[in-house]
Amino acid sequence: MAQEPYASARRVFWVVDNGSSHRGQRSIDRLQSRYKNLVLVHLPIHASWLNQVEIYFSIVQRKLLQPNDFADLAAVERRLLAFGRRYEQVAQPFEWKFTRNDLDRLLERLDAPRRPSTLAA
Repeated sequence: MAQEPYASARRVFWVVDNGSSHRGQRSIDRLQSRYKNLVLVHLPIHASWLNQVEIYFSIVQRKLLQPNDFADLAAVERRLLAFGRRYEQVAQPFEWKFTRNDLDRLLERLDAPRRPSTLAA
């Protein structure tokens, strides 16, 4: 935040998950008192699919860390670094299949049991 372009920016948005180090009003107050131009934006709870680093961690977990068959921590480090270098070469943007219309239909379906019945009398 002390470097440009952040230092002179009118506002800098930090998008964070709800991890314990930056959850709640105390974290907002602490960070905004230190950085006057900071706007802390929390992702919704239970929305890790919105958090790109969580998606990457999920890929690492599935493709690299399971099964957990490492001889020692140095082996974990070597494999993580090699995976990171390889992933930078082959990664492609995610093609999201779930559209806004899909979301609308899902919300309608979830809300349906709460709607009053429209039975004819």
